[in-house]
Amino acid sequence: MPGPLLTVASTILCPHGGTVTLTTSNSVVRADAAFVLLESDVHPVVGCPFTIGTKPSPCVRVEWQAGAAKSTIRAAKPLVQSSVGLCYSPESAPQGVAIIASTQQKGIAQ
Repeated sequence: MPGPLLTVASTILCPHGGTVTLTTSNSVVRADAAFVLLESDVHPVVGCPFTIGTKPSPCVRVEWQAGAAKSTIRAAKPLVQSSVGLCYSPESAPQGVAIIASTQQKGIAQ
């Protein structure tokens, strides 16, 4: 999927408003001075207020799929604005899709 690259400077939230902490194993490729995120990266979520009834069930991590189709960084697909990040609870139950609130617009991947 083509689109702007996601980087450690992007803003990503869980569907309940928790903040996704962006780090990457990529230490080579940057876009707009920030390291590009990879499909293989797993990101922790902090501050998710989600509950089921009275039981807290916050999003605790985001796992990615649908990175760039034609580009790679050391054999891993870079994440682009159209990538899908699934948010998971502590029990590994899927809780929705991550919201990509902002990213850089200079670096594009195919």
